[in-house]
Amino acid sequence: MNPLFENARVATRLPCADLERARRYYSEKLGLEPSDEREGGYLYRFGETEFALFQSTGLASGDHTQMGFEVEDLDALVADLRERGADLESYEFPGVEQREGILEIPGTYPSKNARIERAIWLRDSEGNLIGFAELVR
Repeated sequence: MNPLFENARVATRLPCADLERARRYYSEKLGLEPSDEREGGYLYRFGETEFALFQSTGLASGDHTQMGFEVEDLDALVADLRERGADLESYEFPGVEQREGILEIPGTYPSKNARIERAIWLRDSEGNLIGFAELVR
């Protein structure tokens, strides 16, 4: 490990063509409020992690997961997201089971000590692809 990164933290930054539309989306569809704000951006904090929405003329491709959350209860989250009117993406992969819109992906990184990862995805108002996963031990 490079010692210059020993105490570093990773923080996601998501581009937004319409910052206020994005803030409303994260509030209404995910129930999240920024912990801090500045001109041109909103910061959201969770424990030791954070992500920011920032005003940008660049657009996210949305071709891959740009941010992922690990949650304790994916079923409860899915119910909450659906109640809030969030549209979940639908994916099918060979060898991966899908139950009620949740993919059950076998195997995880050994350090995560889980046998499967249950996962869903959604696109925010700006086209950013966000993943949510629960590790099943």
